[in-house]
This record gives sequence, C-alpha cells and structure tokens, in this order.
Amino acid sequence: MSLNRAEQMVFDYLQREPDEKRHWQGKVTGISERARDPHVAAMELEGELWRYYEERSAVASPFREAAQREGLRRVSLRNLAEYLLRIWAPVKVKPRAEGEEPWRPYA
Repeated sequence: MSLNRAEQMVFDYLQREPDEKRHWQGKVTGISERARDPHVAAMELEGELWRYYEERSAVASPFREAAQREGLRRVSLRNLAEYLLRIWAPVKVKPRAEGEEPWRPYA
C-alpha cells in the first residue's frame, strides 16, 4: 500500500511515540468494533486522523514544519486509515459450522 507524504508522516510519528501509538491502536480497535462495514470504519477513522493532523500541526514537529511549509490544506488520509485497520484490527473470520460446505464462487 502506498501512503502520501502526510500519511507517512503520521504513521512514522506514531511508530516513534509509544503513547500515541497505544492511543491510536485503541481508537482503531474501537472504531472497527463499532462499525459493521469496513468502509464506514475507514471513513470515520480518516476523519479522526485529519483532526489529529490539524491538532499536531499547531504543536509538534514534523507536523508544524509541514504546515508552515505547505499550509494546512485538507489531504486524504484514507489509505492510512485502511492500513491501520488492516494491521491493528484485522477482520475476524467466522468459523464454519460443522458440516457446512465451504463457499465456492463458481460452484
């Protein structure tokens, strides 16, 4: 999966900051559990990530420098949202009932 510059900056920041990472892991898990549809979860998480990006732009490096250099224009964080959902809240596969036939797309 390819991330844009803003998404990569957020991801790298979360990897460097253990408290922030734990906070976001909990948030991702919570959103994933509440949302029945993974697309809805990704949209909700993307909005949360943008609010976080805006908030960090006022106080934390490297967000502050990026905002000063490029301005604070809304950019998509959808790929990052989908990636975080994939790595921190993977979809649980429901086990088949005993005797249930496996799904076959071309049967």
